[in-house]
Amino acid sequence: MTAARPEASVDLTPRPVGTVYVTGGASGLGAAVVEAVGAAGGTPVVLDRVEPRSGVPHAVVDLSDAQAAAQAVDALAAEVGPPDAVVTAAGIDACGSLSEIDTEAWERVLRVNLFGTVAVVRASLPYLQERRGTVVTVSSTLGLRGAADATAYCASKFAIRGFSQALAAELAGSVAVTCLIPGGMRTPFFDGRPAQYRPGADADLNDPRATAATVVTALRQPVGSEIREMLVMSSGEASWP
Repeated sequence: MTAARPEASVDLTPRPVGTVYVTGGASGLGAAVVEAVGAAGGTPVVLDRVEPRSGVPHAVVDLSDAQAAAQAVDALAAEVGPPDAVVTAAGIDACGSLSEIDTEAWERVLRVNLFGTVAVVRASLPYLQERRGTVVTVSSTLGLRGAADATAYCASKFAIRGFSQALAAELAGSVAVTCLIPGGMRTPFFDGRPAQYRPGADADLNDPRATAATVVTALRQPVGSEIREMLVMSSGEASWP
């Protein structure tokens, strides 16, 4: 009779949240992530066009400028400390049909949502690889299914999902990569839009704090374990499936 093989020792200790760079951390989902990281004992650091709430280390930067975004990462690493994780929550939209949207406005969505994500992740990689850190990118349910009058947003969010999958394969064993796919949330993201592009009063939107809590779950995975993709939404979300 063959003796049972002893199980390999696996360290399931949740990793500390550590220092987390959050793009778009001054409002919406990003601000909720900042709050959740702080509550979990981590140190949130914000990159945004506007200042976050007082007391949070930050850099004011336009993430559509890839060079400025990279410089902000290096400046914060010197000032506050290098990142253990990066969460790319910054995102904008340009609603309307492709023939009506100004070219600059359309392309700016890609520069902020996609190129800004890539720039911050690229600049953070040397620090994350030293620490076997984590990247959490933010796609959308509109990165799974297209919607009319949202060509720029859908293009950017589909691309973020593809970028995340490729990055996870490229960095396997050195940096964890999670792609967060949130449904609609009760945030200022919809403010200022024409009425037809705002959720109705009865829309079932998620609380961004609930979505942010799942980000912390990804950040605290034991070394060697990764949540590659998370689909998070309210129970009545209509954008998926």
